[in-house]
Amino acid sequence: MSKVIPQLIDGEWRVSADAEPIEIRDPATQEVIALAPSATAEEIELAVASAQRAFQTWREAPVPERARLMLRYQHLLKEHHDELGELLARDTGKTLADAKGDVWRGIEVVEHAANIASLLMGETLENVARDIDTASWVQPLGVCAGITPFNFPAMIPLWMFPLAIACGNSFILKPSEQDPLTPNRLAELFLEAGAPRNILQVLHGGREVVDALLVHPQIRALSFVGSVAVAQHVYRIGTQHLKRVQAFAGAKNHLVVLPDANKEQVLSNLIGASCGAAGQRCMAISAALFVGESRQWIPELAARMAELRPGHWQDASAAYGPLISPQARQRVQRLIAAGKAEGAECLLDGSDCSVADFPDGNWVGPTLFRGVTSQMSLYREEIFGPVLICLEVDTLADAIELINANPYGNGTSLFTRSGGAARHFQHAVEVGQVGINVPIPVPLPFFSFTGWRGSFYGDLHAYGKQAVRFYSETKTVTTRWFEDDASSDPNLTIHLK
Repeated sequence: MSKVIPQLIDGEWRVSADAEPIEIRDPATQEVIALAPSATAEEIELAVASAQRAFQTWREAPVPERARLMLRYQHLLKEHHDELGELLARDTGKTLADAKGDVWRGIEVVEHAANIASLLMGETLENVARDIDTASWVQPLGVCAGITPFNFPAMIPLWMFPLAIACGNSFILKPSEQDPLTPNRLAELFLEAGAPRNILQVLHGGREVVDALLVHPQIRALSFVGSVAVAQHVYRIGTQHLKRVQAFAGAKNHLVVLPDANKEQVLSNLIGASCGAAGQRCMAISAALFVGESRQWIPELAARMAELRPGHWQDASAAYGPLISPQARQRVQRLIAAGKAEGAECLLDGSDCSVADFPDGNWVGPTLFRGVTSQMSLYREEIFGPVLICLEVDTLADAIELINANPYGNGTSLFTRSGGAARHFQHAVEVGQVGINVPIPVPLPFFSFTGWRGSFYGDLHAYGKQAVRFYSETKTVTTRWFEDDASSDPNLTIHLK
């Protein structure tokens, strides 16, 4: 019988009282590798109360002390990088290289959190009026919470709790119930780095736990990454209960190809950006817009994509791994079937993919469509699988119009040799993250992850300066000292006039 993984509550790893744990399955074999609890109402209350007590102490910790904690933590994460990568690969099915990349991108955010002293600096102005000075102080909020998705079980938790805690808050992490092993290990290493034992709580479970966090009066701010429907639910309920909320949702990311682009760069980048991580990332390129004569490259793209082969994470030659669950595979297969039924031309069909020695894996092979229109399900819905759809337009203006009409605005890219075309595109396109000859323009942590429109609900984005503002409050202090108070003291020899 698989072991029920513990929760981190009040500084201790505890086995839950929940009687119906959730099965965690290897997506390549369907083997049950662990059981995750669903936190009970009593466990949630205990975690929140513990986090509230921790905040009262941690908020007074000197900022350099918080920074040194993050320095120790990033050192431990680097020491355990390979171990974490293997655990994540087994947890999610990602290839080992992709899993290690997931961990490394999280480490970069922890490194950014180690610079918290300069990020928390306020502003001052002397003599805003006669003998009056004003200063702003950046202070922590209180108990914060994070709800993270299955597809990046290292990177996205590390987007959240290190910066929140570096700002002086306590934090409650609720990872995806589909792959909680990696987040638990991140928390173990955080404690090993010397974190106060109750500054981070880790709860497991599904919607019931999420809803309890959304309405809890002692939680001040909540971060979420996941599907559109859940992001909307999190934002509505969280804000109705007067919380600060950032909710990152789905996407339909476009890569625009101009005829003057470097064909080799276009094809290799399109393949990796659409099929990498089995397409299970919110910044994956799922729509390619071929402008003018560049449409002639589509048959070569199909031939190149046909060479990709999914496989087990221990297979070094595998291009990507399985989808996270049978339900995820069925959803992608449904969309592939709908594309065919709606009249799109399927150049490459991976819906019946199989992998030797792993017959029960959630495999979907590389899939390519052309002749797709904006009315088709393939375009309207986020696919979240290794499926690329091709649309053909006459001009760059047509491409921009199509992108701007789409409800999502997470990321987009343009491949071209023309500086003028690139500048016009990056100015006119209504998308939060834009790449020029870069297929997946995810910014490094000293910038912020800035999805727009239906891809994000909230005001302040993840990591970077915006995240520091999300996890903090600004207090403005105005002071005035009277000359008479100083001049009346015979021990003061200053001359005020």
